[in-house]
Amino acid sequence: MPVLLSSVFLGGLVALYWFYAWPMIIPLYFGLMSLITLVIYGVDKRASIKGCWRTPEKTLHGWTLLGGWPGALIGQALFRHKTQKQPFKTWLWLCTLLNIIAVVVLYIYHQSLLQAVHSWIRFDS
Repeated sequence: MPVLLSSVFLGGLVALYWFYAWPMIIPLYFGLMSLITLVIYGVDKRASIKGCWRTPEKTLHGWTLLGGWPGALIGQALFRHKTQKQPFKTWLWLCTLLNIIAVVVLYIYHQSLLQAVHSWIRFDS
């Protein structure tokens, strides 16, 4: 289920770009952040197996909150990493929910936000 959610989200961003002139930077940003987060999860899982230095949970949550949540969910499933640990899972899902809400708000208001930024850059009132 988490992998499906991640795939639908990322695919949905690409579809918004393709069909509704959504800025390409948004799917690129989430894709890049997801890839970085997925790699971090893989490195942390390997360190866990080898008994080496681990990535702090705050760092994992930071990358998740910055938009890497699809990679975090895929990394959890792919590496079977941090799948049972609480409150880690709760924080992961909270970061995921906050990201989804932010994207929905951005989608609803993106035209007015772009106009406001454009006016601000041109120093219009």
